[in-house]
Amino acid sequence: FQSDGDVACPYSASSVTVSGEVGIIEKISLKNFMCHALLGPFAFGDNVNFVVGNNGSGKSAVLTALIVALGGKAQATNRGSSLKGFVKEGESSADVSIALRNRGEDAFKPEVYGQTITVDVRISSEGLRTYKLKSRNGQIVSTKKEELVAILDHFNIQVDNPVSILTQEMSKHFLHSKSEEDKYKFFMKATQLEQMKEDYKHIMKTRTYTKTAVEGHEESLDELKRKYQEKEERYKSLSSIDTMNKKLEDLQHHMAWALVLKFDQKIEEWKVTFKELLLMNSIFAPISAWNWYFDVCGQAKVEEIELRYKQNQERLDQVSVQVDQLQPQCAQIKSQVQERRNDVKKAEVRLTCLRCFTSHELLLMFNTNVHAISRNIQSFSSLFFYYIFVIYLFLEDIQHSVSSKERNLRAMENSRNSHIRRFGENMPALLAAVDDAHHRRQFRRKPLGPLGFCICLKDPELAVAVESCLKSLMLAFCCDNHRDEALLQSLMSRYFKDKRPQIIVSEFTDKRYNVEERAVHHPEFPTVLQVLEIDDPVVSNCLIDMRGIETILLIKGKKEARRVMQSGHPPQNCREAFTKEGDQVYANRYYSSDVQRALYLSGDLEEEIRSLFINCAILQCQNEGGKSMNCFQYKENDISTFTSLCVCACVVQEELSKNDQELEKCKHHRKHFEDKRKVHLSKIQELKHSLQQKEKEVKSAIVKATQICPERLEVKRTAKSLDSEISRLKGKISAHQEQQGDRDVIIREYQEAAQNYSTISRQVKCLKRFNELLYDIMCKRHAAYSVLRRYLSVRCKYYFNATLSQRGYKGRMTFDHGREALSISVQPGEKEEAVLNDMRSLSGGERSFSTVCFVLSLWAISDAPFRCLDEFDVFMDMVNRRLSMDMMLKLASSQRYRQFIFLTPQSMSSIPENNLIRILRLNDPDRTQTTLSFGQTQ
Repeated sequence: FQSDGDVACPYSASSVTVSGEVGIIEKISLKNFMCHALLGPFAFGDNVNFVVGNNGSGKSAVLTALIVALGGKAQATNRGSSLKGFVKEGESSADVSIALRNRGEDAFKPEVYGQTITVDVRISSEGLRTYKLKSRNGQIVSTKKEELVAILDHFNIQVDNPVSILTQEMSKHFLHSKSEEDKYKFFMKATQLEQMKEDYKHIMKTRTYTKTAVEGHEESLDELKRKYQEKEERYKSLSSIDTMNKKLEDLQHHMAWALVLKFDQKIEEWKVTFKELLLMNSIFAPISAWNWYFDVCGQAKVEEIELRYKQNQERLDQVSVQVDQLQPQCAQIKSQVQERRNDVKKAEVRLTCLRCFTSHELLLMFNTNVHAISRNIQSFSSLFFYYIFVIYLFLEDIQHSVSSKERNLRAMENSRNSHIRRFGENMPALLAAVDDAHHRRQFRRKPLGPLGFCICLKDPELAVAVESCLKSLMLAFCCDNHRDEALLQSLMSRYFKDKRPQIIVSEFTDKRYNVEERAVHHPEFPTVLQVLEIDDPVVSNCLIDMRGIETILLIKGKKEARRVMQSGHPPQNCREAFTKEGDQVYANRYYSSDVQRALYLSGDLEEEIRSLFINCAILQCQNEGGKSMNCFQYKENDISTFTSLCVCACVVQEELSKNDQELEKCKHHRKHFEDKRKVHLSKIQELKHSLQQKEKEVKSAIVKATQICPERLEVKRTAKSLDSEISRLKGKISAHQEQQGDRDVIIREYQEAAQNYSTISRQVKCLKRFNELLYDIMCKRHAAYSVLRRYLSVRCKYYFNATLSQRGYKGRMTFDHGREALSISVQPGEKEEAVLNDMRSLSGGERSFSTVCFVLSLWAISDAPFRCLDEFDVFMDMVNRRLSMDMMLKLASSQRYRQFIFLTPQSMSSIPENNLIRILRLNDPDRTQTTLSFGQTQ
């Protein structure tokens, strides 16, 4: 290939000087393609290129390689039916390389490919075609045909369009055909109306098929609905069994605890009996002690009397001698001594008994009163320690409140100069870390937060209400993506060791949500969204998503809030409302708030600090008062205890004097109570043993009941009635289950039927809607298609007549879109009496010239970065060839942004030199050489 230099166009004065930037062919090279071992590489010019050479020099091979390399089919080249036919005989593959320009604003991925896209295609001898798409520096970017198709679509390159690439066979078939239908097909194919028409037919055919399928689905939908309703009825019938099973389970739970209650009641009865016996034993215990004391003291007195008796006996023996001596007086004295002795014994025994009885009764009464006093002391001690515990809890609550108020006070004082400190001591450090990470481009989008810091309140009275509504969202942060969320979590872990602020992940947008339809519109009361001033749409959208602030009303008064929300007709779209005290109001519920002041949205910071300071002082006073009250309570309890003891002591003294009189009566009952005490002790031992056994049984019953129902229930029915109802309910459940069948199968069949019916119904609705929408769209497309076809026909007629007039010809193009025919009539002469003749009646040169005019008119109404025309002048005479050439050069000069490639066997020596025209001459092939040589034309 050689360039003849740049030759001038006579029409260059009026041409456009801008050259093509995208899609034009910069160079091409062929290897082992068709019968050529090597062609190129060679370069094309920006505007007009003539490929000149005799037959066999490779002109058509270049055009064929261009079609094949850019994805065209083998049939489109009219050079073969298969790609393997393009591989040179004896070679394993053929290679084609094409460089496409990729500059300017319309460049395709300029950051990847650069200013040139190289398409390397290899065709194997088996007919396989592989692609390599390279950048300007030779780097392979892609090997997929889809990428090539995207490039061709971007550059508007259509290799199968005869306007872009017109081969000899295509020209003979369409342009030189005598059939009007062939010319019409050529027009439709060149303007891509044919492709559009086929696409529309395919779409309508698909729509018809879809409509038929939808009708079939609608018929089967009724059957699915019937099956679904049957399964639904069986499924609903299971609810009665579920209710009975639930009731049975509840009865079994009550039955388990009813048995425990039965044991408890029996044990309580035995405990009452046991306590009564213990009480009787406590009554008999002093009698036993008295018996022991009486036996010990009585034995001592007897021994003392016996000792005195012995002493008297000794004295009697000593005196016996005197008595014997004084015999006359012996009997009398002896009688008197015996009487006195008897009197002494009686008196001593009476005195001893009296003393013993008095001491025992005193001891008994003293012990009784000591026990009573002990019980009183225990009672007072329990009450005393209870009050001490209550005071301790009260002091502990006050201390916690003081600590909390002091922390809030410090936070408020610190936030005098920095409002962000209200949200926590560590919040300024966290925000500084976020800013630093954002400056270092670690975040894709800077997180927003805390949300309470990003909003302003229009009405300060509603601060508590808004904070009660938003709660933890006041401290929350917003992130655009999960990667930013992970980075923010790591930053939070440095400053928040325990509870961290919430992070909400949602893609940032600059557009606020339109909530007019779902928002509350009340004439008196605003929503939370209306009382807030939010500059950033991301913050407002987040609060709408997370809390629905457009559906929550703010009503200052409690009565008004109840009237609006609980009158039976709450406002439309309103879910809840808040009062200015923070109370939460629903349509059927009301929750009071314990929040007394706003933490984050309060406007008067100094007033908040003063309030916290006063609260802290009050709590300190309460703390000191509690401590003083505690000490006072200790002293008062001591006084009460001593007073009670004194009173009890006086009572004991009074009772001692009374009980002395009862001593004699108790003596007679001693024996009776001693016998009863022995009987009671025996019963106590038996009852104690039985009680231990029953307690073990109760523990076992509690373990079993806990396994059945962990939480103890309050049982009001007897175990017998519960057991009877359980038996009846089990029989009823068994009967229902036998009628219904397997529960799991029924549920599974119902779920499957419901899912099938829902899926098919949804698909049918979507397809019907799609068909209706597709029909409307296609009606509009058909109308637009008709308008476009008429518009292109008119333009084609205009440009055809304009090109014919340059030689003085007149012509007429008649489009019959109904029968898809195009008739062309041409008047070669300039006389008025000349008539329009069909192109078939023209000479060969005139017909070729008219054909060129037809092609030029099609060029004018279609758009492509380059035009390729193969041997356009083969049937022209010199005059028509020259005139046709001038017309094409004039057109090319006016469209310097488009590339023109003309293949001709003519020498083109008459073309004047110009830097816009490049002539590439191919040498005649040497059949003895394996590689074609190209020389510079002299």
